[in-house]
Amino acid sequence: MSKSEYLKLADAIAAEIADGRLRPGDRLPPQRSFAYQRNIAVSTASRVYTELLHRGLVVGEVGRGTFISGDARRGAAATSEPRGIRIDLEFNYPMLPDQTALIAKSLDGLERAAALDTALRQAVSIGSPAIRSIAAAYMSQGGWSPAPDQFVFTGNGRQSIAAALAAIVPTGGRCGVEALTYPFIKGIAARLGVVLVPLAMDEGGVRPDAVEKAHREAYLSAIYIQPAIQNPLGMTMTLERRADLLRVVEKLDIPIIEDHVYGFLDEGPPLAALAPDSCIIIDSLSKKVAPGLTLGFIIVPQRLRESVIASVRSGGWTASGFAFAAAQRLIGDGTVDELTRLKRIDARARQKLAADRLSEFEIQTNGKCYHLWLTLPAHWRSQSFVAAAARRDIALTPSSTFAVTPGHAPNAVRLALAAPAMDQLDSGLRTLAAMLNASEDDFDSTE
Repeated sequence: MSKSEYLKLADAIAAEIADGRLRPGDRLPPQRSFAYQRNIAVSTASRVYTELLHRGLVVGEVGRGTFISGDARRGAAATSEPRGIRIDLEFNYPMLPDQTALIAKSLDGLERAAALDTALRQAVSIGSPAIRSIAAAYMSQGGWSPAPDQFVFTGNGRQSIAAALAAIVPTGGRCGVEALTYPFIKGIAARLGVVLVPLAMDEGGVRPDAVEKAHREAYLSAIYIQPAIQNPLGMTMTLERRADLLRVVEKLDIPIIEDHVYGFLDEGPPLAALAPDSCIIIDSLSKKVAPGLTLGFIIVPQRLRESVIASVRSGGWTASGFAFAAAQRLIGDGTVDELTRLKRIDARARQKLAADRLSEFEIQTNGKCYHLWLTLPAHWRSQSFVAAAARRDIALTPSSTFAVTPGHAPNAVRLALAAPAMDQLDSGLRTLAAMLNASEDDFDSTE
């Protein structure tokens, strides 16, 4: 069969998805059965399924088969924007009831002419000496203190990741990442022409031997990891694992892009405290303050500073003057510290509620964080569970969203606990528990 013919078969499946004949969660037949039904070779069926995986129309669940993706009809871009669903367990931006008043108090006077005149001026990627000093003091923890001149700023955390990746990984280069990772790194890498290499994990996070193996197979220009409050699994690396990993990357001279965005929920210092010359730290105000008021931080070793600055400028990722002015006030007067204290308390309360409501089921989490990983019972599939929850007005994220390798997603979902009010969260968790206790067919029959 020619290339155009197998693509035509993939297009035919895509059309069935588009018009609703195939729905999210529907299982495609095994490749041998598909080949027999279509009177084609098994190798051709494999090419059809691979093409559907690449398009994001299907997902593979290890040991279970190939299923229509829950995102297939929404489109890839839709995952980056909340959908207005009633109980949002998909997006993880913590907003406390009283935080707007705290922020307003901190920003009082910024609208006055003199202050606003400064805030509305053109900003530069390294900010001002004042914001660099304030940010350096704020980020210091556990005996680790970055220097003010290590700071480069962007509009948000995603831009910081993109700038760091663009600065140290060439087009066509390879970057190692956790096998289950922050989803937006996949889109960023695709736009930059960077190949992501999944690194095997265990209960401690990325395995050092996996880094060695990946680098031995083909050169890694960098690795991107989340040592504190990993997304989606919630784990925080132990000191022993950090030391073992750093021995490997320093021996191989591989820089680390360290995503510290959730680190504010954990008291420990970043990985860079042990290896300041090997780590580029990424952080942001969006989780600590609010999604509508953010500033991205890049804390970079001196040897890489100019490359990162050039990357921020060429990417158009420089933060606005207003963001700098707001951040300087919020950090400088202790508002961010107070919000951090309150959100740590809030996260623990939400985790306790979730652990209570889902105590019968297999969950992986961290009592300090705003999300958890739920392994589904054998009678549910990830995509089907997400689709069934959506019909109950609950938004979840399927495991395939976090999997770097298409077709290698475990049978699980992530629950983001930050967004709903506590009574909504309780209601949503109770509904999910009822779903988990019913079979997929039984639950659908009650609708």
